[in-house]
Amino acid sequence: MNNQLTFEQGIRETIPTVFGYIGIGLAFGIIASSNGLNAFVVFLLSAVVYAGSGQFVMVTLLALKSPILSIVMSVFLVNSRMILLSTTVAPFFKKESLFKNVLIGTFLTDESFALGMSKKNYTEGILKFEWFNAVNLLAYSTWVVSTVIGSLVGQIIPNPSQFGFEFAVVAMFIGLLYLQVIGDHVKGLKLQVIVILLTLVLFYFGLIFIPGNILILFVTLLACGLGVFIKRAFF
Repeated sequence: MNNQLTFEQGIRETIPTVFGYIGIGLAFGIIASSNGLNAFVVFLLSAVVYAGSGQFVMVTLLALKSPILSIVMSVFLVNSRMILLSTTVAPFFKKESLFKNVLIGTFLTDESFALGMSKKNYTEGILKFEWFNAVNLLAYSTWVVSTVIGSLVGQIIPNPSQFGFEFAVVAMFIGLLYLQVIGDHVKGLKLQVIVILLTLVLFYFGLIFIPGNILILFVTLLACGLGVFIKRAFF
């Protein structure tokens, strides 16, 4: 990464994360196909819903013939974390038009958020619409195309787990976390490691008591609050 915030630079810096989108997108397409959804329906889900993990939940619930309200609420809970991510990103674009802010928020993902938070460490805390829009659009188009291709080959590969496709998104997040840690020269390595370990512990024990649909949101809020407290109290 460097301090350039052009559209072209956004494309270049998003390319390493594209492989994660491809892997998990293929897996989703294959799973959707095995549950009876054709390529056109998969395209609509990816293009309109664009929810990543929420789409996996949606396909599973559709296969179980769950009520529409249950599907809607489940997808909302799984993706409610995007409210937090959007409010974090919004201050960087407060001088931009409403249309541009809506565009950024609509296509924001966990990966583009993480990439943006890593990028600001190289730009003195500044993010521009051109760069972020390039990140979002490349991620979006890659996801849509990958899921459709996955649905087309779903009959050939009925069991994606045998190829480890589902681990692609985990590997991508590990890479993004690494970039964030080494790129942040403000908080310090010790504080970042403490917060990471704290998050892992909270998530581990949270799995015992809290439903998975809301666990991510709960742990995010709690870890952020504890992280702020630790920083102010000890750093």
